Amino acid sequence: MWLCVFLLYSVLRESSGCTLLTDSERTFIKSPGESVLLPCPCPPDQHKINLTWTKDQTAVSNDTESYRGRVRMVNQNHSRNFHSSLLISNLTEEDSGLYTCAADEKDVPNIMLQVKGLIIKTLEACKANATLDCTNNLLSQIDSITDQELPKKDVEDTLKFLITQQNSHITGKTNRDGLVSSFNRMLNATEKLVSTLVNKVKTSSSVSISLENIEVRVFVVGQNYSLKEMLQLHTPYADIEIDLNGIATNNMNQGHAAVAFMSYTNMSNSSLFSANAMTNTTKLMSAVISATLPKTENRSLGKPVNFTLMHLAELRPNYVHSCVYWNKTDWVTDGCTRIKTNHSYTVCSSSHLSTFALIMQINPRQSEDRFKVINMVVVSFGLVFLGLALLTFALCWKNPRVINTARINLCISLLLGHLLFLLTHTLVKKKYQLACAVLAGIMHFLFLSAFVWMFIEALMLFLAIKNLSRPKSKHKEVLNWKLLTLVGYMVALIVVGVSAGVEPNGYSSEECWLATSKGFNWSFLGPVFFILASNMILFSFISISLRSSLARLNNQVSQINKNRTIFFKTMAQFVIFGCPWILGVFTANSEALEIIFLILNSQQGTFIFIVHCVLSKEVRQQYRKLLCRSCVTTYYVTSVTEVQTTQG
Repeated sequence: MWLCVFLLYSVLRESSGCTLLTDSERTFIKSPGESVLLPCPCPPDQHKINLTWTKDQTAVSNDTESYRGRVRMVNQNHSRNFHSSLLISNLTEEDSGLYTCAADEKDVPNIMLQVKGLIIKTLEACKANATLDCTNNLLSQIDSITDQELPKKDVEDTLKFLITQQNSHITGKTNRDGLVSSFNRMLNATEKLVSTLVNKVKTSSSVSISLENIEVRVFVVGQNYSLKEMLQLHTPYADIEIDLNGIATNNMNQGHAAVAFMSYTNMSNSSLFSANAMTNTTKLMSAVISATLPKTENRSLGKPVNFTLMHLAELRPNYVHSCVYWNKTDWVTDGCTRIKTNHSYTVCSSSHLSTFALIMQINPRQSEDRFKVINMVVVSFGLVFLGLALLTFALCWKNPRVINTARINLCISLLLGHLLFLLTHTLVKKKYQLACAVLAGIMHFLFLSAFVWMFIEALMLFLAIKNLSRPKSKHKEVLNWKLLTLVGYMVALIVVGVSAGVEPNGYSSEECWLATSKGFNWSFLGPVFFILASNMILFSFISISLRSSLARLNNQVSQINKNRTIFFKTMAQFVIFGCPWILGVFTANSEALEIIFLILNSQQGTFIFIVHCVLSKEVRQQYRKLLCRSCVTTYYVTSVTEVQTTQG
């Protein structure tokens, strides 16, 4: 039987004139700079030398510019067959493709030549219509990379394709195991691809790649190069500081070492991070970074590596911030510590290299809820005294020494603003986002108008303190209540109107307040800081004027007591003017300051009631009259009732 098969094979071979080649014999994989000898499976007759080689239907000869001086025919005699092979030297990545030797118009199979630097370019067709299979194919080919070097352009193009395919490869997974597996495979492929940028040098070399979703920095040192300081590599979102010189001088490295630093900027909104078990209480606060020592034999670190991670969002002081690394299954903190934090960046230190990030672990039951309760209590307490102050002013509405336009409107603005603040806390829980946006705009207007009225109140007190009296008639003519009302509300209305016109979505924050995107919150913070600075200056002038005025007065006991009362009331105006709001700048890193900030700024109504009602002689007299009338009326009604009862 085997004899029959052999005879049939020989007949077919001779009849066709072709040498049967296996798939492995028809496929050649070479590296750039090498040479290759491609056999012709169907040679011409020995007496005819009509043989042509083509690649992708393009002639391969020294007449072709891309092959000039690099190709030649190698003729070999083997028994009855005449083989004419093609020798290509000094291979380049462009030489990859399908080669065909055409002899006497015979239909011959193709020869595949693949230069290692172009493995990834076999997926050109996938770029127009990328699929998950394309991504898997690409990842498999990257996994097969061993120790070769690739040009920067090839690595850059592949990285661009690989990162854009991240969503199809990772986001498509719904279970934790699928996410973890895809995440690991993506990281490994990226690190392996970047390692092909490393080449052995005698001094040093560096490569930088900046794409939309990833930044890559590679630095290589050789035997004839010595770093005097720690190596620092920078990207827009993260930096690394590593003792590469110490690593190069380790045993086995023989003066050679390389570091690859990658910063991924596309993971903050990705489901990648939900692979963490603490999905509901963890937020990614930085770019995800990776650091490796590619093509370095001894990878032990003599000194810790420091990473500087830029914050992607504002840090909350009442939450836990941690430097973490990926241990192939989860984000952990072992061997990774936070050594410095400010409002814009965090510095982490690690005793090993891996994939790192900064996360914020939220514990709403212990921190957020406590502040919500404190807020609700103190704001409600302040609202009670704002209501009492307004009732008192209504009772004394005919007495200009008790009330003025600024004071009444300040109380109204604060009362309505704080009421809406309490209301929005209920709406946030119920997710009424449209109502939230509307109420946020109204609160923006009310609190801004409150600050304008604080400024007007400070200005009027400054005019009064100059003579230790209330504004006289000439002041009233200048500070007409109609003009004051127009200024007090129109300034806030203009700011809110312009802000809403420039950024209509600025009030769509989930917290029922101003969104921080595009700096929209500065439409409130800007005017507030200006008014606070003005009030601080006015308060300083008031204190200086008060001190000099009191010094000129006589030392009569009654006058001294009166001046002391005036001085105390003036000092209490510090809170009424809203000056404690400046504490908001310093609450980021202090929970105690945040509580003080909440208490003081929610009690402006309390201080208004104490200063302008409890400590006001006119108000006390008005209350006495009211009480006396009430007593007389009660006595009269009681007497009449007793007389009628007696007569009956």
